[in-house]
Amino acid sequence: MNQQLAPIVGPEAATSLIRIQKARIKDYQLQAEFTEQRDAEAPARAFTLTSPELIHPDLHHRFARLVPHLCLLCEQLTETPDFWPDDEAEELPAHFDSFSVTGLSLGRSGGGVTLIGQRRLSGNRVLNLTSPYVTYDDETGSEYAYAGLLETAVQDALTEVEAALRGKHSDAGKQLELFATASGFTAIDEPFIPLSAAHA
Repeated sequence: MNQQLAPIVGPEAATSLIRIQKARIKDYQLQAEFTEQRDAEAPARAFTLTSPELIHPDLHHRFARLVPHLCLLCEQLTETPDFWPDDEAEELPAHFDSFSVTGLSLGRSGGGVTLIGQRRLSGNRVLNLTSPYVTYDDETGSEYAYAGLLETAVQDALTEVEAALRGKHSDAGKQLELFATASGFTAIDEPFIPLSAAHA
């Protein structure tokens, strides 16, 4: 007796609870550490995943929106009047071109984050950057002045990471079919005629 079991995790399990601990983009592929539960009462199961598909442009965009925070937290740039992008949809200003956010790591309670990124230097060298851990609601007020904006940007990025874990990815680089099948024709339908008989 073969019986199809209902999926309990993965893209088909849209009601499962996913809690992301770490997410990283490497070679346009997502690497993530997360826990997943079938429902709120089920025990959490830990997973580490490297997605074989290329990331969706929305995920890349959300990680790019973390770059200004990385630059301030790592004291790589100082804030100027034109530091922040004017619009959420627009590209980052040119002074961020040499920076990228490649990952994030959340605290155990999810109340803070560490950003991981890079700065491209002259001579094609790379400076790896890791921000200090920032709590979103620090009561002393001495932490990061833009913690609220950072929390929103991280939540937007985590939404895209979860969508990627559930199957959202780029169609770029996808293998296309080499030959389209002709409808209504199969090789069995045609009679076999040997070449020697055809030329006689």
